[in-house]
Amino acid sequence: MHKLLYKPLGMLFGVLGGLLASLLFKKVWQLSTGEPEPPQATDRDFTWREVLIAAMIQGAVFGLVKAAIDRGGAVGYRKLTGAWPDD
Repeated sequence: MHKLLYKPLGMLFGVLGGLLASLLFKKVWQLSTGEPEPPQATDRDFTWREVLIAAMIQGAVFGLVKAAIDRGGAVGYRKLTGAWPDD
């Protein structure tokens, strides 16, 4: 039952987390490189190294934000309901 209640909230927070992660990644990229936009994999103006480093940073930022959102959501759900979402 708790999984059914938590699922819509988890999906909403996942979407919001994705938006937050995207903004955070762009900001990290701008601060670390001075470039306004991160490279796309098919952008010919960037080297393999630049594209792969951008992908690595993006993956780390998205993973961090996802874990923080998922964990925070589960803890918040437990505080509200007294049960862990997976129980």
